[in-house]
Amino acid sequence: MRRRKSLQSKPTSMNRRSLLGGAVAVGGAIAGMAVEPATALAARTGDTAKAVDSANLNPPVVQVASGKLRGFRDGKTSTFLGIPYAEAERFEMPRPVKPWDGVKNAQIWGPVSPVPEQNRPGGDDFVFPHRYWLENEACQVLNVWTQNASASVKKPVLFWMHGGGFTNGSSMESFGYDGRNLSEFGDVVVVSVNHRLNIIGTMDLSAYGAQYENSRYTGMADLVAALQWVQQNIAQFGGDPGNVTIFGQSGGGSKVTRLMHMPAASGLFHKAIAQSGGGLNYRTVEPATAIKRQQTIAAATLKHLGLDGSQIDKLKKVPYKDLIIAGTAATRELAQPAGGRGGGGGGWEVIADDKYVTRELCDWADTIPLMAGTVFSEMQGTLSRGDGRKNEWSQAEVDENLTKAYGEKKAQVAAEFQKAFPRKKVQDVLYFASASRPTVKQTLAWKLEKSKAPVWNYLFAWEYPVNGGVTAFHCSEIAFVFHNVTEPHIRVATGGGPAALALQDKVAGAWLSFARTGNPGAGFKPWTPAEPNTMVFDTVSECKPLRDDQLITLIGDTGGRGRGAA
Repeated sequence: MRRRKSLQSKPTSMNRRSLLGGAVAVGGAIAGMAVEPATALAARTGDTAKAVDSANLNPPVVQVASGKLRGFRDGKTSTFLGIPYAEAERFEMPRPVKPWDGVKNAQIWGPVSPVPEQNRPGGDDFVFPHRYWLENEACQVLNVWTQNASASVKKPVLFWMHGGGFTNGSSMESFGYDGRNLSEFGDVVVVSVNHRLNIIGTMDLSAYGAQYENSRYTGMADLVAALQWVQQNIAQFGGDPGNVTIFGQSGGGSKVTRLMHMPAASGLFHKAIAQSGGGLNYRTVEPATAIKRQQTIAAATLKHLGLDGSQIDKLKKVPYKDLIIAGTAATRELAQPAGGRGGGGGGWEVIADDKYVTRELCDWADTIPLMAGTVFSEMQGTLSRGDGRKNEWSQAEVDENLTKAYGEKKAQVAAEFQKAFPRKKVQDVLYFASASRPTVKQTLAWKLEKSKAPVWNYLFAWEYPVNGGVTAFHCSEIAFVFHNVTEPHIRVATGGGPAALALQDKVAGAWLSFARTGNPGAGFKPWTPAEPNTMVFDTVSECKPLRDDQLITLIGDTGGRGRGAA
């Protein structure tokens, strides 16, 4: 699903020049003054202990295949940010990083993939705050959090892929993505990754020569390269390359399942978690049709730039801003269906050609345990609809709103909802994302057809205690998964109270248990079509067969008339 993002702020050369000019002036003013080293100053003032005790006076250094990396300590956690894992020319496949001499700083976030221009904050920024960073097409960087940066231990590795469809997002876009607390809580190694997106990650230029044969997969190929880097280097950070769990939300969930369709990803991971995304529906798509559609987008993009096939190499020099504008115009001109295969996120999608990406799951994926789930409201909750009073409605108001939404089927809908969710208020059905449940159940069923490993299902249903009660929105589980409920930018929305703290232990604990063993534990039972066990995460969490097919059918039959009018 496409994510909403707020205004991009970028540093300017003017600011940098002004800063340098000021530095020169200050330098002239203090010319001739001697500056003492910190240790000498500390000794002279009797403050030696403070200097020596600084956690990062001698920060951690790790040797990887390409050279040495300097990270930093943050409490118990050693953090390494912006580590280059690959490099590539525009529209070309990634290649290994060139080795470097000396020690490379890995103490700040690396560049993020360029994305379409953002001009307003997202409607979810209060409850799921975002942040933005420097954009550069050389965005093949990853981040590592560990409790023991040593090859002498082997901890489970959790490899996170951000959301934003195949169009937007980055590993640092959300405060909730920070891996420090999850690493510390579970004593695991957490990795997050940036990769090429949108037109530079999915543009199909294969019609213009062998050099561009795989251009439509460069973003996913970056992820394969990152996982290869993990296999080669993660042991130096205390991670076990033989126990890697990939997980991601929304578009990140789609990346999780796409990797199970990619022969190149064989042996690179061992467990998978798809959160609110990742439907396995390639079998319904004809590759030739999908390829032709993507190639048509590429041809239209060239036309909008005033180029033709004989000038294809000039496309590498077109400024990204002009490139994405032309590509977006092409997809709109060709009327790609929003959310359709080949059309989601403005046309930037990863298609199956039964070569680099297969329609069916790879045979080796049969042994990969899969956990997949959704949140209660996804895009249909109180965050975007309603009057903010649903928990205060009188019985008359409840009846009025249910009648407006479901008409004559109101009583049936209410009965089925209370059967499925006995702890929820009946009016919560107005905000139930019924359309998301069939997709995840189909994904699990298809995975089980040949699977030698169980599958697991969850539904995150906890209500954020702000603005009259915000039902579980798209992305709402992420802070709980990463054990970041009390992170300063998130705590305002979660409240950081006992219920939230207890739930984050349960949610993060399930993800960690799954990463260790392939079983989320904590009362989970495997999902099957006959016994559709689902862990419903809420103030009171419970795993039970969630038989909501009839409820979903009833809601679909009514069309949800008037939903959101309340």
